Amino acid sequence: MPSPRLFEPLKLSQLELSNRILIAPMCQYSAHEGNATDWHTIHLGHLALSGAGLLILEATAVSPEGRISPDDLGLWNDDNEQALKRTLEAVRAHSDMPLGIQLGHAGRKASTHVPWEGGAQIAPDAARGWQTVAPSGIAYGDGENPPHALSVEEINDIRAQFKRAAERSARLGIEAVEIHAAHGYLLHQFLSPLSNQRNDEYGGSLENRMRLTLEVFDAVRDAFPQERPVGIRISATDWAKGGWSVEESRTLARELDARGCSFIHVSSGGLTSAQQIPVGPNYQVPLARAIGEVVDMPTIAVGLITEPEQAEAIVATGDADAVALARTMLYNPRWPWHAAAALGAQVSAPNQYLRSQPHRYKDLFLEK
Repeated sequence: MPSPRLFEPLKLSQLELSNRILIAPMCQYSAHEGNATDWHTIHLGHLALSGAGLLILEATAVSPEGRISPDDLGLWNDDNEQALKRTLEAVRAHSDMPLGIQLGHAGRKASTHVPWEGGAQIAPDAARGWQTVAPSGIAYGDGENPPHALSVEEINDIRAQFKRAAERSARLGIEAVEIHAAHGYLLHQFLSPLSNQRNDEYGGSLENRMRLTLEVFDAVRDAFPQERPVGIRISATDWAKGGWSVEESRTLARELDARGCSFIHVSSGGLTSAQQIPVGPNYQVPLARAIGEVVDMPTIAVGLITEPEQAEAIVATGDADAVALARTMLYNPRWPWHAAAALGAQVSAPNQYLRSQPHRYKDLFLEK
């Protein structure tokens, strides 16, 4: 049988992944003042034993105001950096899986309760709440407190916050950075005409709406070691009339590709409650293919990818260069092992778990 494409190596800039299975960022809402906790050590530790090619840490705020909730992970001060350093040292002591980080700012979708407490907005004058910011003073949901429309000076500050977080990521030895420009958060808010109604150099035309995302990419790329990849996650469409479109995403992707972007992680939606998403298996895969048609950098498909044969087909047919799994990995943290068994491939496992190899898969685990 031919070797499955899913388990072939993939290079992101100079970082070579052992296979094309990525663990997508998943917010845990379990930090303290932005600091990683024991939960992060447990959570990341067991995912780092999964055999995936890359583990990307959850959306990590570049400022306190950039958190989705008061319990989000952050990387804006020395305490945040030291707390995350302890967690990463514990994980790396038992896993050589490359670790990436997603840097983001929630914009008008910040200051919310954690999902298991309903996820509603926390008012600026309420305990643990703060004033949100956005390109324009348009609230995300009906009845919510409207965001403060950012001045150009404040936009410059946010760009600098991304750069400083990238510098901290480099000191932590993070192997890759993913810039979060998806799911209705701040950079996506600047991209979409539904949320960006500015009349200055950051609003109006497509060129102006793309400006901050491109500036943030340039700042992060400049701050992060050149041999390590810097990529981006985008929502390729708002799934809403008059919103950000696939064709605009293709234009943005070309601009990023020309700047040396290392990869593009293609998601969708999250900007407006008016979205109409045709949810189903592979529903975002055509978006990844559409982006891949116009760029040289690797593309990553994500969204309701649950079966090994499904993931293999996505990569083998060229719909994307890799797949990213999120909720699937929470449900089954050894998914790459099961995928390797199903497809006739091999996967890395820690010495402590080698004896778990099933008798019918005698060559499943790579020899040390």
